[in-house]
Amino acid sequence: MPDYDVLTYEPPENVYGILAAPPCTDFASSGAQYWAAKDADGRTIQSMAIVVRCLSIIAKAKPEFWALENPVGRLRRWMGDPTLKFNPCDYGDPYTKKTYLWGRFRIPETHPVEPIFIQDAVRGRKYSPVHWHTGGSSARTKELRSMTPPGFAQAFFKANQ
Repeated sequence: MPDYDVLTYEPPENVYGILAAPPCTDFASSGAQYWAAKDADGRTIQSMAIVVRCLSIIAKAKPEFWALENPVGRLRRWMGDPTLKFNPCDYGDPYTKKTYLWGRFRIPETHPVEPIFIQDAVRGRKYSPVHWHTGGSSARTKELRSMTPPGFAQAFFKANQ
């Protein structure tokens, strides 16, 4: 729903399902070194307001299924244990990016494949091709990293249609 602001959005009647993906910027473990500053300047509380609003929309809409997505990080502190933990390679996309889903939904059938890694010749570290090609902090690379893996999207749709 890119044309709507989740903070003011009111759901219509008869909502079948809700997929919520609040921004991970202030929750993902990859940014843990910035958590204290974000807590101090209010960014964390602003991001939590989005999470709370997503949950409020879900409560109001009473959909058949719902899922709230975020990568590994501190959102678990407030949301508790996720309903599902997965990597894209669990659903046929050959890379890793541990993702959590909270909610009420049917867990999709897995179709695991071996992940592919790229070796950094300078640092000697292994990277997922997705992270290798979408590193950096531009809005475009952040958007690319946040896209739902196609294999998971198809499996989730099939399980919850």
